[in-house]
Amino acid sequence: MGLVHAEITLTNTSDIEMVERGYMKKEEIRTQTVIAMVDSGAYMMAINETVKAQLGLKTKSKRAAQIADGSVVELDIVGPIDIRFENRDASCNAMVLPGDSEMLLGAIPMEEMDVVILPREQKLVVNPAHPNVAQLSLK
Repeated sequence: MGLVHAEITLTNTSDIEMVERGYMKKEEIRTQTVIAMVDSGAYMMAINETVKAQLGLKTKSKRAAQIADGSVVELDIVGPIDIRFENRDASCNAMVLPGDSEMLLGAIPMEEMDVVILPREQKLVVNPAHPNVAQLSLK
């Protein structure tokens, strides 16, 4: 299977809450559309420092993470972030990779959005078994 990338929209969830409470205007919500590598082997969403700054996300904690080369690094955890792909959305925390690193869409947000990887076509799609609304398993 080759590499799969997807265009997703990331939004600072706190901004949405501020608009709902009347403290911000809707036009002030910080949102970024990005290309992320779809990585079902990654547990969480991973953004980079540039997107963290653009969305105005605050560090909630730090966590050790094993990266692709096998080394273990300590990364900031930020969030929550709203993620949108086509007609699906999820809300989750994200790890922050250094600098302008490639962002990763991990397994947890993919499961929440009910999307699947098509390896032959090298793309991410809405689950064809549930095209109109995400279906989650509570088993």
